[in-house]
Amino acid sequence: MQTTLPCGGGNRGLRLLQAAPEREWPMRSASIKRKTKETDIAVTVALDGEGEAKIATGVGFFDHMLEQIARHSLIDVTIAATGDLHVDQHHTVEDVGIALGQALKQALGDMRGITRYADVNLPMDEAMTRVAIDISGRPYLVWKVAFTRPRIGEMDSELFREFFQALAQNAGITLHIENLYGRNNHHIAETCFKGLARALKAAIAIDPRQKTKVPSTKGSLSG
Repeated sequence: MQTTLPCGGGNRGLRLLQAAPEREWPMRSASIKRKTKETDIAVTVALDGEGEAKIATGVGFFDHMLEQIARHSLIDVTIAATGDLHVDQHHTVEDVGIALGQALKQALGDMRGITRYADVNLPMDEAMTRVAIDISGRPYLVWKVAFTRPRIGEMDSELFREFFQALAQNAGITLHIENLYGRNNHHIAETCFKGLARALKAAIAIDPRQKTKVPSTKGSLSG
């Protein structure tokens, strides 16, 4: 379809604008709000984005890690979270994982056309972590990561597992994360988040050979 518009400046001519081609599939996005007596969280994701991140949880290192998910998955992510940080960080971190997982699941819809499986070995200096994902509708986390410090920045190290557990459970994905080696705890944590991002980017990508099909012999990825 072409649209003819005046160029301006009298009768100097007309220009033709070619209409932008329509996308082959709908924009995949979702917004989730979760409010309890412990936290108040709003999450928006756009799966076919550019990796833009607007993150505010009140936990600085956690914000930094969530930004890595957006940047390296190319999913646009907005998260605004307030929680009972005067108690500790547990409720905020876990509930962000819940809300982000729910948003991802909603945005994926019936998973028609997705690649579904992906894995990556993610290096960062001396550290290497392997992440594998199956967008299966069957939530499961395998976590083989150990930290030698109780905190990274101001974030409790034990809460990383809680985040990934909540994310996998609520997104309906099978997620395996294994740190193969590394010394620096910051690097180890960052490889987990970047590894998730890169695996997620590949797994949610539309496979043009099956863009109208759900990638399962069952015909469904609802669990």
